[in-house]
Amino acid sequence: MYAIIETGGKQIKVEQGQEVYVEKVNGAADETVTFDKVLFVGGDDVKVGAPYVEGASVTAKIVKQGRGKKITVFKYKPKKNYRKKQGHRQPYTKVVIEGINA
Repeated sequence: MYAIIETGGKQIKVEQGQEVYVEKVNGAADETVTFDKVLFVGGDDVKVGAPYVEGASVTAKIVKQGRGKKITVFKYKPKKNYRKKQGHRQPYTKVVIEGINA
């Protein structure tokens, strides 16, 4: 059984026992978080939401909070002596999917 959830403005396909990286979710390590925005539940009986499946949820356990690799943002305008260099590290949350309740 698998599900498609929406979190952090992104849609992610998840299965039970899978480790996924999602946009930052509030909570500490070893806490349980519930994703209520389930768009699709697949398996033996398919359920499609409009836009979300009623009564469906996905429970997950937070493994760790972290920040991704640094990216360089460089703005430049020719002939105007304008240069701006900036770095960015996007925060993420690593979760393990414990169950799909549909």
